[in-house]
Amino acid sequence: MENKTIFNSIFACIGTFLTYLFGGWDLAIQILISFMTIDYVTGVIVAYINKTVDSRVGFRGICRKLLIMVVLIVAVLLDRLFGQGWIFRTIVCYFFIANEGISILENVGKCGIPLPTKLMNKLVQLKEGGNTDE
Repeated sequence: MENKTIFNSIFACIGTFLTYLFGGWDLAIQILISFMTIDYVTGVIVAYINKTVDSRVGFRGICRKLLIMVVLIVAVLLDRLFGQGWIFRTIVCYFFIANEGISILENVGKCGIPLPTKLMNKLVQLKEGGNTDE
């Protein structure tokens, strides 16, 4: 029973620390992490289908996701420094949500699945900061 308590305490401390680093655990963070996971999984599926699975490419993908989280942490720290709310954090979250969403759709498209153009357009619009002629 004592080992379980120690494990739970360590897990809670890590979770609290990560929540602090990411500026909370709101919908934007949840969607970003979900999209990052889905993008990685769809990338592995595409590599498997095309018989191009490579552990180095997979490792680079994981490193890329970790660097996205570093950019997010920088944004959170800047927001804390300026004390004006979550301005940079929100921009970073939305940018990378759009970026990961586009990558997911590209991965799905590589499998020959047709994609709704409007969905891709909305992700591009989000990535570009909402600038659109529509």
